[in-house]
Amino acid sequence: MSDAAQTPRLLLLDGHSLAYRAFFALPVENFSTHTGQPTNAVFGFTSMLINMLRDEKPTHIIVAFDVSRISFRTELYPEYKATRSETPKPFQGQVSLIKEVLEALRIPVVEKPGYEADDVLATLACQGREAGMEVLISTGDRDAFQLVDDRVTVLYPVRGVSEVRRTTPAVVEEKYGVPPHLYRAKAALVGEDSDNLPKVPGVGDKTAAKWVNEFGGLDGVIANADKIKGKVGENLRANLAGVMLNYQVNKLVTDLELPLAVSDARWAGWDREAVHQLFDALEFRVLRERLYSYLESVEPEAESGFELEGRLLRSGEVAGWLRENAGTAPVGVAVTGRFGRGTGELTGVAVATAGGLAAWFDPAALDENDERAVAAWLAEPSRPKVLHDAKPAQLAFRAHGWQLAGVTVDTALAAYLAKPDQRAYDLTDLALRYLKRELKVDAPEDGQLALSFDGAEDTAAEEGVMLRARATLDLADVLTAELSRDGGESQRLLAEVEQPLSVVLAEMESRGIAADTEYLSELESHFAAEVKAAQQAAHEVVGREFNLGSPKQLQEILFVERNLPKTKKIKSGYTTDADALQNLFAQTGDPVLEHLLRHRDVAKLKSTVDGLLKSVSDDGRIHTTFNQTVAATGRLSSTDPNLQNIPIRTEEGRRIRRAFVVGPSHEQLMTADYSQIEMRIMAHLSGDDALIDAFNSGADFHAATASSVFHVGLDEVSADQRRKIKAMNYGLAYGLSAFGLSNQLTISNEEARGLMEEYFKRFGGVRDYLQSVVTQATKDGFTATILGRRRYLPDLTSDNRQRQEMAKRMALNAPIQGSAADIIKIAMLRVDEALKESGLASRMLLQVHDELVFEVAAGELEQLQELVRREMGGAYPLSVPLEVSIGVGRDWNGADH
Repeated sequence: MSDAAQTPRLLLLDGHSLAYRAFFALPVENFSTHTGQPTNAVFGFTSMLINMLRDEKPTHIIVAFDVSRISFRTELYPEYKATRSETPKPFQGQVSLIKEVLEALRIPVVEKPGYEADDVLATLACQGREAGMEVLISTGDRDAFQLVDDRVTVLYPVRGVSEVRRTTPAVVEEKYGVPPHLYRAKAALVGEDSDNLPKVPGVGDKTAAKWVNEFGGLDGVIANADKIKGKVGENLRANLAGVMLNYQVNKLVTDLELPLAVSDARWAGWDREAVHQLFDALEFRVLRERLYSYLESVEPEAESGFELEGRLLRSGEVAGWLRENAGTAPVGVAVTGRFGRGTGELTGVAVATAGGLAAWFDPAALDENDERAVAAWLAEPSRPKVLHDAKPAQLAFRAHGWQLAGVTVDTALAAYLAKPDQRAYDLTDLALRYLKRELKVDAPEDGQLALSFDGAEDTAAEEGVMLRARATLDLADVLTAELSRDGGESQRLLAEVEQPLSVVLAEMESRGIAADTEYLSELESHFAAEVKAAQQAAHEVVGREFNLGSPKQLQEILFVERNLPKTKKIKSGYTTDADALQNLFAQTGDPVLEHLLRHRDVAKLKSTVDGLLKSVSDDGRIHTTFNQTVAATGRLSSTDPNLQNIPIRTEEGRRIRRAFVVGPSHEQLMTADYSQIEMRIMAHLSGDDALIDAFNSGADFHAATASSVFHVGLDEVSADQRRKIKAMNYGLAYGLSAFGLSNQLTISNEEARGLMEEYFKRFGGVRDYLQSVVTQATKDGFTATILGRRRYLPDLTSDNRQRQEMAKRMALNAPIQGSAADIIKIAMLRVDEALKESGLASRMLLQVHDELVFEVAAGELEQLQELVRREMGGAYPLSVPLEVSIGVGRDWNGADH
């Protein structure tokens, strides 16, 4: 902030004006959270605000908002702003989010019923001027120009959300032809379309400015109206009443009684934790970094007493350093290199102690003694180590010939358990959040890092790695304390599930799964031909060539030329997304839609095959990367390639699974899949006797529940009845509403609602459980799985209805999905341990949803089946059995059961 000796700077912002400008400057389809909440207006407004805080360095800040469209101006002139269109739906709800941003930044908001934000700003500007402040008004409303003088400047947006024009008295006069005190008079003559204020016909900016300057204001123009010749004079005289009304309406009120005075609006910086929580929810990672980067006056300082003495170790020095400094106390470890595809290559290793010592060494430049010392230290479980995202480092260590053991805290996994809804867990961001420390290397005199190294090389990269090692160590202490607040359940999850699982996943990534590249190439050619055929078929129906990937061309063909029913209205016209076109095809059966949907399906399959071909490593295997910190529910995901997304619902999709085959060193692939695990967890958590009986009956579960709901015998359940109840069974585990069920089954809302009501009559325990989950989560602020994995849902008490409803759906499905994730993780750990103890050569390769894929060694199938059924079935004691389905084959598709 500005120095106290400088003139106070008051920054006033027109909240609605800037939010609306941001909404239209940024495409809504590019700015939304993973829950579907649009954020383009919030992002743009916050971006503008950060720029102004950075550039203007205000000492005082206030934001004003309109309360409603009704004001004293609508009483004077009922048609005021009557031509403005209805507020776009994606904009609704974003103003409340902007107010949350302002609250987190500790910036006050002022509103006044019956008046507009302009009037609030005008009153505050006058207060600021009288108090001797320098006043800056940020608004897109030109009426504010009447306030401009030597102490008041308007920051007027001129390009999106990135550029403003500093509008001083000289700028007003140069651009509009009149000084600020006459701007209102000129505006009364030329009108304002956006406010529905009529102009004098034939009178433009130049003419109006000439009259106002010549006659000294609007009173003078009116007094001399008879002297103005020609048609414009006639028009002026005919419209004097409208001009005078305009002049009344566009006058800003400067003497309102407000709940806040400018002297009380001194800005003292933000609520750092509130900013973090809100920016996490809004997924504003880049803006958070800008906030810290730009606002130097409130940047976090390094923790008191934090100093690091770093050394770049030469060959022959590493063993001694580790012997002297890396004992029984935890040591932070950070590595650099190339990671992925089940392996890695180290280019640097840094270690740091709590005592302020750090060292860096190049693994490729060690002598034999250092090499042995590092290998022994890394592999020793009693030498505690702390890493951030240990799995890539573990793979890189293994590729170098070292084994990593003794990891007491993985700070990425710890941060994930503490705040599972974040979109990323970058160490730099976590250091800012928890340690209030930036991981950047400054000049040595800043006191953060003092290197004991006599070389002349640029050591910035090595210094940065040592800082990361120390930050990881410090972060572990903070996160361990945070995880302990729930009675130790999160700590147990970290130590007994997530961190051991990271080791198992690393081994699976290293193994990979064999791929039939010749078959993949044939499949790629097949889908390429299908893409071309679908494209040609669509062109033939339309009668000309067009781009099937162009929404603009599709809108013209579908809604204009073929006059099909309009889909959902979007900014660029009407949506042509897959769901909308699928629904449209169901309504109309239009052949263009049939070919278009076919084209999209096979293009997606071709893209999947292309990605798999590119992912095959030199060993002929695909090594995916498993992610533990992506899904807030605890589910694993995979990338490069995403094997969780290999389609299985269609025959063509299942053809892709045939490309995953058993390797030459083994005999078969085996899959083991939990049967209906979500519903088994639902039965366990709800305690519903009827649902438990349905499982324990041994009959087909969906048929058994359908029999109960439709009051028919088990052998009388039709395929359609089973289909509907299956959708209900799984849908309830995912927070499905009657509306959602009607869309899924293509039935009316009334039929869907009746189906749900009948279901809950038969399974009242399920209804009671679902109601209790939301009630308890609203009270506690979180849900919990069977292992105590928490998902925090602050939006359950949000004033924003859309966010609250989304949070309720999350509260319904998080315990069930999360518990399923817990069980499959425990199963993987049990199976891995049992395989190691058994001495079998068979191995676990993949985890996909509730399925595990194994490579079976010759002669081990029967023993492996028994081991997997036992360990998966006993992963957690539910009130219904955990049933495991086994499949065996030479390829993944053939092994599916």
